[in-house]
Amino acid sequence: MFDALSDRLSGIFESIRGKGRLTDADIDATAREIRLALLEADVALPVVKTFIAQIKERCKGAEVSKALNPAQQIVKVVNEELVAILGGETRRINYAKQPPTVIMLAGLQGAGKTTLAGKLAKWLKGDGHSPLLVAADLQRPNAVGQLQVLAERAGVAAYAPEPGSGVGDPVKVATDSIAEARQRGHDVVIVDTAGRLGIDEEMMQQARDIRDAVSPDEVLFVIDAMVGQDAVNTAEAFRDGVGVTGVVLSKLDGDARGGAALSVRHVTGRPILFASTGEKLEDFDVFHPDRMSSRILGMGDMLTLIEQAEAVFEEKQKEEYTEKLLKGEDFTLEDFLDQMQAIRKMGPIGNLLKMMPGMGQMKQQIDSIDDKQIDRTTAIIRSMTPAERRDSALINGSRRLRIANGSGVTVSEVNQLLARFKEAQKMMRQMSGAMGVPTGKATKSPYTKRKGKKGAKKKVVRRGGPAAAQQQQAPQLPAGLGGQMPDLSQFNAADLPDIDLEQFLKQQGPKDKDK
Repeated sequence: MFDALSDRLSGIFESIRGKGRLTDADIDATAREIRLALLEADVALPVVKTFIAQIKERCKGAEVSKALNPAQQIVKVVNEELVAILGGETRRINYAKQPPTVIMLAGLQGAGKTTLAGKLAKWLKGDGHSPLLVAADLQRPNAVGQLQVLAERAGVAAYAPEPGSGVGDPVKVATDSIAEARQRGHDVVIVDTAGRLGIDEEMMQQARDIRDAVSPDEVLFVIDAMVGQDAVNTAEAFRDGVGVTGVVLSKLDGDARGGAALSVRHVTGRPILFASTGEKLEDFDVFHPDRMSSRILGMGDMLTLIEQAEAVFEEKQKEEYTEKLLKGEDFTLEDFLDQMQAIRKMGPIGNLLKMMPGMGQMKQQIDSIDDKQIDRTTAIIRSMTPAERRDSALINGSRRLRIANGSGVTVSEVNQLLARFKEAQKMMRQMSGAMGVPTGKATKSPYTKRKGKKGAKKKVVRRGGPAAAQQQQAPQLPAGLGGQMPDLSQFNAADLPDIDLEQFLKQQGPKDKDK
C-alpha cells in the first residue's frame, strides 16, 4: 500500500545523501518534497502541516547542523516524527479485571468487520485466550452464517441465536452473550455489529444501544484503509457518536495510496491496535508504529520477520537444527525441504524480502518472484528416495532423470536445485566452523607460512583480501529470487542463537573440554 510513498521518500533522501552540510534552503526544499509526497499519498492536510512543521523545526536546530552525517540525521528525524504521527508506542488490548473482556466492533458495511472478527478471535486464541464470537449483525444478509463459518475456521466458539437477515434483536443477542460466555468459560467476547453504506442515525443509535447494554472494555472502529480521506471523516463520526477506544486497519494489502492509515491516529486521537494485511485469517497482527514507519522509509522490518519465523518453526525443529549444528552434522535435503515449507507458511516470498533492510531498491526484482518455485522445489525433493535426501552424493545421472520425470521438471532444473543445495550446505558448514564446531574436514589456514625447497619461509598472498574471498563464496538465492544472498558481515555474533555450552562441551569430548 505504501510503495508509492516509500519510493518518493527514498528518492528525496537519496538527493541529499551526498551533501556534507545542509543549508536552510536544502532543508526547506526537502521539506517541500516530503510535503508533496504525503499529499499525493492522500494524507490529511492537518496531519501534513503538523508533520512538516515538526521536521523543519528539528532539522534547522543543532540536532542536524552539528551531525556528522546530516542526511542520515534527517532520515532519523523523519522516522521519529512518522512514528509519533502513527501513535508512538504500541497499544495493547485493555483486558477486564474480571472476565469476560468485551470487545465491540463498529464500522461501515464493507469495511471487513465480520472477517476481522474471525481474525481477531484466531489471534486471541493463539495468545492463550478463549474467545466467543457474537453474531449481532442481524441486518446484512448471511452475516450470521459468515461469522459461524469464520468461527469454525478459526477454531473458536460462536454465539448466534438469531438467523439474521433482518430477523432478531441485536441488543438482546449482545446482552445474552455475556451470560453465555460466563457459563461456557470464555474470557473474551467479540461482538460483531451491523453497519451501513454510509453514516446514518439509525446505525449510530443501534451501536450506542449495544454499547450501553454490554459496557464493552474496547470499542474498536474497523476502517477500510483503501477508502481514502472519507475514512478519516467516518472515524471521527464514530468517535463522537459511539465513543471508540481504538482503530483497526483492514485491507492494508491493497494498492490504494494509504494516506488514511497515516491520518486516522492523528485526526481521531485514538490509537491503532491491529492491522489486517490479507484475506487469510493469519494475515493479522498487532500494529507497531515504529515498524510501520521503518517499512514506509524502506528500512525493512526485521522484528516482524523474526516473529513470523518463530511462529512457523516448531520448537522441536529448532532443537533438532541446533543439535545438528552442535554435532557438525551435514545439512540434508530433508532439512532443506522442511525449511522451504516453513518459509511457504510465512507468506509470499516478496512480502518477506521487503521486510529485509535495503531490499526497497530491488522492488522490480521482488515483484517478479514466482512463489510457485518453492512448490516446484518441493516436488523435486519429494520425488527422491529417503536415501537420496539424506545423501545427495548418491544422485547420479540416471537418478536425476528419474527425479525429473517424477516431478514434471527438466533435468536441468534438478541440477540447478542440487547446485543451490550444495551452496546452502557449504554455508551451514561455515556457520558450524564459525562457532568452533569441527566439520570433519581438515583445512589449512591461508595465513600459514610454508617453507620452500631451501627452507625459506614464503608468505601466501591473498589476492583481493577478505572482502573478495567473501564475495566469491556468497551463496546464490534459489532460482526466481535472483542475485546473491544479502551480506551477513554486518551482523554481530550476539545475533546468533544461544547455544547450550554444557551440551557443546559434551559433543567435543574430554580433549577439547580440557582446553
